Amino acid sequence: MKKAIVSVINDLVTDQRVNKTCIVLSDLGFEVLLVGRVKKDSPPLPTRNYRMHRMRLLFEKGPMFYAEYNIRLFFFLLFRKARLLVSNDLDTLLPNFIIHKIKKPALVYDSHELFTETPEVIHRKFVKSVWERIEKMIFPKLTDVITVSDSIAKIFEDKYSVPVIVVRNIPPAQNYPALKSKQELNLPEDKKILILQGSGINIQRGAEELVESMAFLKGYLLLIVGGGDVIDTLKQISKRLKLVDKIRFFPRQSIDNLYHYTRNADLGLSLDKDTNLNYRYSLPNKLFDYIHAGIPVLASPLVEVGKIIDQYKIGSTITEHQPEQIAHKIEEIFYDTKQFAQWKENLKFAEQELNWDKEKQNLVKVFSKHA
Repeated sequence: MKKAIVSVINDLVTDQRVNKTCIVLSDLGFEVLLVGRVKKDSPPLPTRNYRMHRMRLLFEKGPMFYAEYNIRLFFFLLFRKARLLVSNDLDTLLPNFIIHKIKKPALVYDSHELFTETPEVIHRKFVKSVWERIEKMIFPKLTDVITVSDSIAKIFEDKYSVPVIVVRNIPPAQNYPALKSKQELNLPEDKKILILQGSGINIQRGAEELVESMAFLKGYLLLIVGGGDVIDTLKQISKRLKLVDKIRFFPRQSIDNLYHYTRNADLGLSLDKDTNLNYRYSLPNKLFDYIHAGIPVLASPLVEVGKIIDQYKIGSTITEHQPEQIAHKIEEIFYDTKQFAQWKENLKFAEQELNWDKEKQNLVKVFSKHA
């Protein structure tokens, strides 16, 4: 049977994009093996219709972590047969490319972001230079490249003269026989529910100011669902400002569990700051998750995010990140009940248009060449 090995540097549990990739490959007749790593706090692997393998590493972060992972991934790939390798993000590309050259399997590269422009990289000159050298060495030699937004695709095409296919982070349709109620999720019936979700709730994503804004709001509950670098900081702010009754933190959830929380929310938040190119041109999973859950969106007016909100008229944008201004904007949104109702109607159309069955066809075209 034709085999595909998909590699990513996370722990495989909540990565919706990679899961969808593996499902498409399986539907095309590939025997799929998804490779990642396990961390001390990683949840158990979910049950899926393809195989998964997580490597246990000595290091969990920093340069030694990336070095160890890439070396381990290289030897893992070296001793396994595959017709197709799928590398997710720059931090898995080097070992995949070397194996592609040595053993000649096809290679597809899926760049989930502008890796060298992330806030964790751009202010560290040596680290940035290392990743830039890897990208510049390999990218012009690639033939099958995928990314998440038109803007990022254009940047890559202009820089490396390589065609790039766009596959947005649109979720598949969810058909649950019964949606969990607020009571079942232990959520209040008498408060407006706000939600910020994601596995990368990191610096410069507006989460700190959002937490502080809850001090100015009455009758609201904020759900922060997921993980990231600033979660501990957010919990400290919540305690310091005595907001523990207004904010609830949930660890990363499975795709199925997360859907129930999102569907029970009233407003979805995405407040990334325009402080780097990666955020400016990002098109995050949570935007489409909010749309498919039928909840209006309040977001920063980033290029791709703002385009979706303006096109489908499903929410509002906010340019400032001061806590008082965020609180005022939230109150303004719920005060205008007529506009809010119209957004809810527009979301039904947006959900139909932003459809994974349509979006995945670009992925099918790329993988079908190697089937």
